[in-house]
Amino acid sequence: EGGSDGIINGGHTVLAFEQAKNYKYDLTEARVKVTIHIGLTEESAKDIALASNTTTPVDSRSKVNARGDYKFIKQYLVQLERAEDRKFRIAYYQNQSGAPRNAQCNVTHLLKLLYCLDRNKYNPDGNKRTKHPAGMSLPSNITDAERERLTALLPLLTHALWIEQRLYEIIQEHISNPRRKGVNDLASIDIRKTTLLPDSKYSFGFGAPTDLALPIIASYRVFLDKDYKWILPFNEFAEDFLQHLWNNYFRKYLVSEKTAGNTVGTKISRNQEIWESLYISAQSYLNSSLVKMVNSSKSEEPKVTQGTKGRVQAGKK
Repeated sequence: EGGSDGIINGGHTVLAFEQAKNYKYDLTEARVKVTIHIGLTEESAKDIALASNTTTPVDSRSKVNARGDYKFIKQYLVQLERAEDRKFRIAYYQNQSGAPRNAQCNVTHLLKLLYCLDRNKYNPDGNKRTKHPAGMSLPSNITDAERERLTALLPLLTHALWIEQRLYEIIQEHISNPRRKGVNDLASIDIRKTTLLPDSKYSFGFGAPTDLALPIIASYRVFLDKDYKWILPFNEFAEDFLQHLWNNYFRKYLVSEKTAGNTVGTKISRNQEIWESLYISAQSYLNSSLVKMVNSSKSEEPKVTQGTKGRVQAGKK
């Protein structure tokens, strides 16, 4: 990785030796076939890397990564790690070298977080069919145009990660103080498991579907303009709005699904109705916030005018 020469088969031979040793096979007669490719272009080397020495299907994530399509997000995460003193554990492809064996997060999850905040692509007010990113299908080939759009969304990743982390904290508080001891009333939440978020900093005492927070995060796109800038300062409304969604919509939704016996996490997180209701709630919240700001500025205007008038009269005297 990162060079123009070296072993390009992903280390499957080493993996095979490890497995053989675990099965107590006699390796004294083992042989390895080595092929040396000379004069290859970088693209050719990547193609060979995908095809060489593998007995399992190469997933789409591996192909995207081999082409270097994830390079822009890798570089951004490195900068984020340095700036915020945090460590991400992300899996970009199968059997990746130099990555933790127990990577906590698939890179596609980070892309989903970004897509959820794409108010230009997912706009219920437009004529497009893609009103909400529920059950979104990620591209198998990130084009230059797509990369440019995702790069513009990258600064919002920290906000999306914060929303996800804060939602998990709220859920943790809820299940830690149940109305009936030992009873969990939230659908798709498993109190017998644990969850680690992508940055390996936060651990939670429950399991949840990977896409649980996506409808919540997607509703925040109402507060973004067409250039992906926050209409209101994020730090001023983010917590209050999240509490508003949790108490008035999301918690009640999860409780009602549990009561109805619906516990399949993917069905719950992809339910178009909850995406729509959270989006409408966000619009209402934003409108009321803007009205308050306008009324507040109007109430201050007479005071300023009166003070100015007094100064003018005093000048005349």
